[in-house]
Amino acid sequence: MSNRRNALLERFFTCLISGDRPGAREIMDEVFEADCPAEKVASNLIWPTLNTLQTMRRNDQLNALAYNYATRLLRGITDQLQMRYACKEDNGTTCLVVCGAEESEELAGQLTADLLEAEGYRVHFTGGGIANDEIVEQLGTIKADKLVVFGAIPATVPQTRLLIDRLHDIGVCPDIQIIVGGGVFNRAEGLAEEIGADLWANDPIELVAVMNEQPEQRMDAAEQRTVGRRKAQANRKTKAA
Repeated sequence: MSNRRNALLERFFTCLISGDRPGAREIMDEVFEADCPAEKVASNLIWPTLNTLQTMRRNDQLNALAYNYATRLLRGITDQLQMRYACKEDNGTTCLVVCGAEESEELAGQLTADLLEAEGYRVHFTGGGIANDEIVEQLGTIKADKLVVFGAIPATVPQTRLLIDRLHDIGVCPDIQIIVGGGVFNRAEGLAEEIGADLWANDPIELVAVMNEQPEQRMDAAEQRTVGRRKAQANRKTKAA
């Protein structure tokens, strides 16, 4: 089964980076004709492929043409996949989802937003490149229960840290839960804790799960940033040694 899945992933990835739109659609048709649930397609095909694209682009293993082919094609497929999710009843919880501004990060944010909405959350998805002032204002306007930052890039981490600090300082939505995941948070151990997040996850599927399992989890922001600094310092000492 693993070999079949790997072969499918390889075929799908090849279609995406070569801009083979009919080929990519044919693969999706095969998947759905096999009665594979949309949620499983998201976790076993869409996310692994997107993660590979991000890694290869970050490591200069994928040129701009292939990256643009793949991300644009994958966005259309993600849009179509959203309509196939098995949607649960409204759970009364409002989320604002933000992300990094790069195309692949927006795709990761969109996948997260779609999965949360299917799970019954009331989702507002801003995409990337939104100023903190606007995010804070919107959180208050919609009376958000959750702030989800998924797929941040290194350049936006300071902005995310300032956003979380400001939310704690000025008391907008004082009971809000802050969840981060994907992007740089997957690659920098302790970063989520350091910036004061309440929960963190590696991928959109895991993020939905931890939000469902720990809806009341809150971290003391000052203590968590201290914990994060201690971890970062310990990591730097280990590398130096």
